[in-house]
Amino acid sequence: MVRQTFTMINPTGFHVRPIKTFVQTALSFPCKVNVINKGKQVNGKSSLSMLTLGIAANEEVTLEIDGEQEEEALEALGKLLTEIHE
Repeated sequence: MVRQTFTMINPTGFHVRPIKTFVQTALSFPCKVNVINKGKQVNGKSSLSMLTLGIAANEEVTLEIDGEQEEEALEALGKLLTEIHE
């Protein structure tokens, strides 16, 4: 298992479009993806679950990834959290 904390830099937070991209990316990996924000943990492969986190700009988000290709998934998903999205 790998675990890393990232800071959401997108000024509008993590809204529907970037969540859709995040979930599609997470689904492309065969590992388990958990996303933790403000003490709440959800399945990173579920758009609805991700929306319930309400991740705002400058908040810390922890990814916990376990299984095949976990390192690759961490790199790809972490990048999505630390980029500006429209």
